[in-house]
Amino acid sequence: MSSGYSSLEEEESEEFFTARTSFFGRPPAKARPELQDVQKERETHTYLSKEEVKEKIQNYNSSVTDKLKMTLNSNGTYTGFIKVQMELCRPITVQTSVNPGEHAHNNNEASFYLPAGYVNKLHISSINTVREVIEALLKKFLVFDNPAKFALYKRCHKEDQVYTCKLSDREHPLYLRLVAGPSTETLSFVLREHETGEVMWEAFSLPELQNFLRILDKEEDEQLQILKRRYAAYKDKLEEALGGVWKPG
Repeated sequence: MSSGYSSLEEEESEEFFTARTSFFGRPPAKARPELQDVQKERETHTYLSKEEVKEKIQNYNSSVTDKLKMTLNSNGTYTGFIKVQMELCRPITVQTSVNPGEHAHNNNEASFYLPAGYVNKLHISSINTVREVIEALLKKFLVFDNPAKFALYKRCHKEDQVYTCKLSDREHPLYLRLVAGPSTETLSFVLREHETGEVMWEAFSLPELQNFLRILDKEEDEQLQILKRRYAAYKDKLEEALGGVWKPG
């Protein structure tokens, strides 16, 4: 298991966990007011001058408590870290171990649930977009799923309430991190599936669908066994009660 650090140029292997809950995700949430906040953010998005960026980076680094500081480059861009919490409801398709020189085939793929609440650190540049961050996260985990299935959300606290809203693919996460400061209470990033209301089965490949069917078959068998044990226990108790009532006199 790695330390959780990665960059857009770096690949690491990770440990995954098989499904322990239902394959189907949570029911679609009602439309949330924070979607208005996305539009408002786009309207008020401003670009900082080099001097403003320098000042904000100095203030940011002076507030950092985990040593994940930002660095200003000579060309005006800057680099730093963001933390992304993985909140995936459905399994992801990953590449299993392949010997050097071999090509990955369908039998080298498997579907897993990522551990809930897993947080990954990414070292990125101010020019990296949301779409590039999503692709980097999937590459790190050797995920074969189409990046278009996922979205990056921002989560922030305002007036004792927590708001979560989807970011545009063209947004720059490190800029948002710089403006908000290092506190994850003020701003944090979350990777989720798109909230479409229904599973878009046509977006999955044949090997993915076959893996999902195996997961569903396993869950169905587990639920049947639970029901059989439950009714067997009821039957035993009923027979015991009947035996007590009809004892021969």
